[in-house]
Amino acid sequence: GILPPLDIYVHNLTALTMVSFQKVIVVLPLIAGGASAFSLSMSSALIVQNKGGGHGELGFQLAKNLQSNPKITSITILQDSACNDAKEPFVSYASDIPNVNIIKADLADESMTAADMQSLLKQPFDYVWDNSSKGAVGAGKAVIDSAKEWNSKLLTYVSSAGIYQPNDVFPMPETTPIKESAGQVQYEKYAIESGLPFVSFRPQYIYGEKSNKWDYVDWYFDRLVRGETLPIPAPGTQKVSLTNSADVASLLASVLNDEAAAVEQTFFNCGTDELCEYDEVAKLCAEVAGTELNIQHYDVSLGKAKFPFRLTDFYVSPDLAKSKLGWEGAKNSLKDDLKWYFESYKARGGMTKDISFDTDKEVLGA
Repeated sequence: GILPPLDIYVHNLTALTMVSFQKVIVVLPLIAGGASAFSLSMSSALIVQNKGGGHGELGFQLAKNLQSNPKITSITILQDSACNDAKEPFVSYASDIPNVNIIKADLADESMTAADMQSLLKQPFDYVWDNSSKGAVGAGKAVIDSAKEWNSKLLTYVSSAGIYQPNDVFPMPETTPIKESAGQVQYEKYAIESGLPFVSFRPQYIYGEKSNKWDYVDWYFDRLVRGETLPIPAPGTQKVSLTNSADVASLLASVLNDEAAAVEQTFFNCGTDELCEYDEVAKLCAEVAGTELNIQHYDVSLGKAKFPFRLTDFYVSPDLAKSKLGWEGAKNSLKDDLKWYFESYKARGGMTKDISFDTDKEVLGA
């Protein structure tokens, strides 16, 4: 759990010795020779969190995960002040993670320096997770520079599998060619050049109960509940990795299982090990919504239209995280989660919102 800032006292039967160590009062029994019967390690965690979108729920879920990790004794979220506090997950910070310190800053400010960031935070951090930066500029560079100055044990970055340029090898391995110009790649390079203990995760499509981006699965329900045909790029057997945000958070936290192995590998794909085909997602959604299903496959040469995923296979595997970091795999499955997802869809006004299907009709009629 999270411990308050106090002073450590070590009691050795006949003597009371004061030890200055992140100010925590603890009485420890000593064994023969004066050595402690167990070691006490206090570690602070910083989560840099963006304003929302596909990664918007990850900081919240990561903080929840770290609260039960014995390595972590205090958690701070540096939250982009552009977030909407009235919406999830930000509205749940006070109720669900009350022991987590929330500090707000304009993370889009490209003039922000490490000194600026450190003056806001007022303390160093042992572990840093950056779920905000899209490049090594402004706040992104400040995070890296601060972690370097703090001598942090680990900087973990939430990148994106979107940087991959696949060469028909699936699931895409961590060695898949990448877009060198991508901001996330520039961040990774700068962090590595800085000599930090650094790890980067590359997630794909994320959903969650407190998400603020619902586009991927909503696309299916939008059409199903209105009796519309689902235009899916042929052949419909393309696979997709749709991962619950809580499972992504457990992946991000798994670096603590073996920090040396994490740094040695550096890059990890991030996603569930339960893949679904495009048509299969449609069938699962139709089953939950209790609607008829009408799929029409269209020629991929017509483009994406409004389809939420890639035209071709585009998925990763978490095998390296399992083998190197001991990640146990996803605890959630899309099939089970679609039950609460559809209730959320209805609660968000999904059944009555105005939607144009003109683009669908263009590809369906081509």
